[in-house]
Amino acid sequence: MRRFVLLALALPACSKAAPSDPAPGTTAPAPAASSADTVSAASEPAYDAGPSVIGSDKVDGAALRKRHVARLKQDRSPVTVLSGKTSRELGEAICERVMPRRPKATPILLKPNLCGFDGIVDPDKRKGDDGVVGRTTEVDFTRGVVACLKKRGHDRITIAEGCGISHEHWRRVVALTGYESMAKEEGVRLVAMDDDGVYDVEGDRPGLPLPITGIASSRVPTLLMPKVLAEHLDRGLFVSLPKVKAHRFSVTSMAIKGMQGTVMLSDARPTYKQKFRTHRELNEQIKAKKAAKAADASSADPAEARQAHVGALVAFAERMADVLEISTPDVVLAEAAPGMGGDGFWQLYPTDERVAIGGTHPVSVDRAGAELLGLWNNPRLASELGGHKTSPLITVAAKRYGLDLNAVAFEGDAAGLLGKPRPFHFRSMAGFELHSSSAEPWQPTRNAAPAVAASAPIAAAPTREAIAVALGADSVKLDGKGDDSIWSRAPAVSWDTDWSGAATGIVTRARFAWSSSALYALFELEGAGLNVDRARPVAAERDKLYQEDCVEIFFGHDATDPKHYAEIELGPFGHWFDLDVQKGGASDTAWSSGLTVATTRDPSARRATIEATFTAKEILAALRPGARVPLGLYRMEGAGSRKYLAWSPTLTRKPNFHVPDKFGALVVR
Repeated sequence: MRRFVLLALALPACSKAAPSDPAPGTTAPAPAASSADTVSAASEPAYDAGPSVIGSDKVDGAALRKRHVARLKQDRSPVTVLSGKTSRELGEAICERVMPRRPKATPILLKPNLCGFDGIVDPDKRKGDDGVVGRTTEVDFTRGVVACLKKRGHDRITIAEGCGISHEHWRRVVALTGYESMAKEEGVRLVAMDDDGVYDVEGDRPGLPLPITGIASSRVPTLLMPKVLAEHLDRGLFVSLPKVKAHRFSVTSMAIKGMQGTVMLSDARPTYKQKFRTHRELNEQIKAKKAAKAADASSADPAEARQAHVGALVAFAERMADVLEISTPDVVLAEAAPGMGGDGFWQLYPTDERVAIGGTHPVSVDRAGAELLGLWNNPRLASELGGHKTSPLITVAAKRYGLDLNAVAFEGDAAGLLGKPRPFHFRSMAGFELHSSSAEPWQPTRNAAPAVAASAPIAAAPTREAIAVALGADSVKLDGKGDDSIWSRAPAVSWDTDWSGAATGIVTRARFAWSSSALYALFELEGAGLNVDRARPVAAERDKLYQEDCVEIFFGHDATDPKHYAEIELGPFGHWFDLDVQKGGASDTAWSSGLTVATTRDPSARRATIEATFTAKEILAALRPGARVPLGLYRMEGAGSRKYLAWSPTLTRKPNFHVPDKFGALVVR
């Protein structure tokens, strides 16, 4: 079975560094809240490495707890909340704003949430839902964090998660979520923190479970620690990248709940599959509920069952607080692009906003995320959960560290979202639901990130408009650079939605200009993988270009028949295909758009620019001042996990761009 080691990484030594040569990456005591470096990380601080917590293949849990609790009791730094257009932009921005500066040689461990779902399902049987998208940390958010770190000169970056699943299942997950290809493209290591017979025996054994000493009095006395995590806690930076979402049992799932991915317990083998024991009271409650239902459904006492549920939740919170004391992330950068209310599994309600939440105190970040979801200080939640107005995970951990949750400060351009009533949607496995509106749950779609909720269904939205400005005295040098002055006058339309209206984080921008002799178009592609067969010539028309990366223009040149339109496909290397479509009839592949195209690319930045002119008589005839020409703008992106992006979503069950009544309009000015 092949191992997912994508870049060899020399892990930090386990021995203590000499005082004159501090070990890179060791977390210093947190500066006081007044220190600018707490938030801006503007300087590279001097700090003492302190004694190593690893020796003789064991982890000094008592030393770790002492170090982490001392830091968290001191850390009262504000939480940063930033808005952004794409997941990648958010990841890069929140990292730059919050991540402390460390020497370039510091090894960094990034832990996204890759395991927060019930299972992978057939999307054709669930209206496009694969059971994973919307539940895990968006891959481009993590890519943005990696980009931020690489800009700072870090080249010892590992992405790791522990899922409690088989190695083969792990392979499916990292492929389906895009993490395998992303890690390969970015040149970072991707590993599982699992003792599954692969990661615990091969190479440097990142999944090897290490015994932890000094925790016998804790609620997790049998806790073990994956070797890769221990080494980064000892001489590196440990960064949590959770998805901000509701959870049917724990109410919220972010940094604290995310530490479940690091849990190994020595109660049985394999140790990484013992995570369920942290909520063993819940397991017993579920068994009792099933037994009561089988015997006599009417004999069950709802009040007693609810009390048992709350008790199980509080017990789980106490155990996870113990885990957090030992496996404390140095930084939390949480992805809410969008955040997800609901139950975290099958009912998902996206937040209206796309934000990132970051800080150095995991409990403070979770508190901000809970408020974003409307699950903070919520009296309706309290009426159902025995007085708990938010997740007990947050309140129990805050009590440990003497953190006043009401005094947590927020900053950043999206901080204003907090501190006022928020919409909320929560579905509990205890048998109740809470909704602050009548919004319908999100319908996930294959190969797409969650849609951003709107106040009205997308189908009812006004027709989208793109503007074609008159060329006038300007000119266009068709070189694929898009730097002619006309393009600064032409307003851009941008989108990252797929055909279903779901946000993907992959941005496309388009601009248009016109003259009596041509229609001019400029496409700027972000997140471009450049998946095109370059062996095929660009001088000849390329059939089935839509099977690779390309953009598409649907141009409704026939005012008498909305089902009659031109389709033009343009690839990032200059490949092209055009045809005249008669929906419901025969299409004319011999038709020519009178196309000229030029392209440029920046593979390292994953960008491409496509510049084109069209001179077909049918197109020119439609270009009149004041005209509104039906227009569809689309893009296909990705190898394997394909994205079908649409400026004006078609809202079909499966990807389908040929829906004329969902076209936008090109307004000729």
